[in-house]
Amino acid sequence: MRLKKKKIALLPCLLLIFVFTTNISIEGQNFRNHKNDAFQRGEELSYKFYYDSFMPGYVTVGDGTISIRENSVRVNNDRSAMHIVGTVNSRRFFNWFYRVDNRYETYIDDEAIMPWYFIRDVYEGGYERKEETTFNHYQNVAFYRDEEVQIDDYMQDIISAFYFARTLDFSDIKPGDSFDIDFLFKDSLYFSRIKYEGKEILKTDVGKIQTLKFKPLIYNHDDSKFVQPWPMTLWISDDKNRIPVLFESRVIVGFAKMELSGYKGLKNPFSSIVRK
Repeated sequence: MRLKKKKIALLPCLLLIFVFTTNISIEGQNFRNHKNDAFQRGEELSYKFYYDSFMPGYVTVGDGTISIRENSVRVNNDRSAMHIVGTVNSRRFFNWFYRVDNRYETYIDDEAIMPWYFIRDVYEGGYERKEETTFNHYQNVAFYRDEEVQIDDYMQDIISAFYFARTLDFSDIKPGDSFDIDFLFKDSLYFSRIKYEGKEILKTDVGKIQTLKFKPLIYNHDDSKFVQPWPMTLWISDDKNRIPVLFESRVIVGFAKMELSGYKGLKNPFSSIVRK
């Protein structure tokens, strides 16, 4: 297979005005130019969130979107970045039980496909928190709150990791193959070992879609152990866009699912939709 296993460490002041105040020269810094044929500015994906179980059955509890803003953002040393915004909101009837109002933002370097700045602003059932992480890829450190965290080259956050994964070449992948993507979440390092399970046709709100099926396994660097073997399953479109179509996670009773419900601004034709 063409996929190479890489150890890439994965997850109102904006990075636009952030300047690294270190005694290093950044003029000679060369970052990779990573090929991206999967997504572009203007892409917007919509999802519905629901529970699927024997009791009480199929219940839709929320909706979400993740979009790449049209305008470029200029960051460190005038590098061009994409501003990606994801939102998750519970539906009105479900707010009586457990209101969710979450927003995630990341600024991904156009050429290197790595994050410069990450924001997590969440409200879940009374729990509220806003967290910001700044990545200094010149010195391989990240700043989370008052913590300075050492990171590897091209460290990802939890959102940019999905976009980086979409750029990988799956043309020769075979069932049983796996690859790793590392990320930073808060002040801890994790990596996800992603196992390929084969192709599958899914019936969704946007039609029948030919997909590639994966099982991510999360590993905590600090604890040196895997976190619940294969608790999740992810299906992505089997075309150049590599759109996340369905995400499924086992819960105490049944499954929690996130399913594609709409799309626009794709970089490539949505050729994985099965035509009648």
